[in-house]
Amino acid sequence: MTTVLLATFDLMPEGEPGGELLLAALAERGIEARWVRWDDPDVAWAEADLVAVRSTWDYHRRLAAFLAWAERVEAVTPLLNGAEAFAWNADKAYLTEIADVVPTVPTALLDDTDLAGGLARALERWGRVVIKPRTGAGGVGVVVAESVDDGRLEGLVAGPWIVQPVVESVRTTGESSVYVLDRAPVAQVDKVAAAGELRVHELYGGSSRPVALDPGRARVAADAVRAVEARTGAELAYARVDLMAWQDQWVVSELELIEPGLYLDVDPANAGRFAEMVRARLNPA
Repeated sequence: MTTVLLATFDLMPEGEPGGELLLAALAERGIEARWVRWDDPDVAWAEADLVAVRSTWDYHRRLAAFLAWAERVEAVTPLLNGAEAFAWNADKAYLTEIADVVPTVPTALLDDTDLAGGLARALERWGRVVIKPRTGAGGVGVVVAESVDDGRLEGLVAGPWIVQPVVESVRTTGESSVYVLDRAPVAQVDKVAAAGELRVHELYGGSSRPVALDPGRARVAADAVRAVEARTGAELAYARVDLMAWQDQWVVSELELIEPGLYLDVDPANAGRFAEMVRARLNPA
């Protein structure tokens, strides 16, 4: 039987929420899959027919080790999306690299060499800004500021950072996540933030629900994936494209090419969609 390893981390040994649905969907297609820790030294990666990174949600804290692991795995067996795409996606500066071909939330780069000056320019341009670490996940380290003297800046984590305007529509319209598998948009999950929050993540009280795929948002998501492939040369098996409404259009707020949650507890059908993509990769026509 074909074997697939699904990479997770030590706090989620059974994988992402709803992970049993993914195992079942793969089994229905004749694929034996199991969850393994990405940093487990006893895993025989070379014996797998394919490896898919799923819930390695500590990678940003151990980025160098994670990327080195991805390179080692890729050297002995197929790794969906691949180490090079992971390295590119781990730095949120990628938004500035695709902004010329796909609409994105306006983004500027900040570092310690010109933090005050760069922040002042962003505030002058946008009025109210959100600052995020360039490598991070789950909304950790995100700070909103309205001036260079804003007390909230004391919570700034180590840089470098990106700075963006506060997108107020996240409080009303929310955020849409479009899943793209082998370049085809297949599903959409809409998210709303809790009252007084900008982050839609469940950790901060946000909520999510599956909705019908919107053609306009699907088109932007597909364009974003094509832009990444053109930029990096990667052949992307999966992506989650997060979108927000900005100045009367849907724009990319984030791309998840490493370990996007499938929201299986919200949209169980994503298990079958992902499993079918894996089957096609293992048995190309």
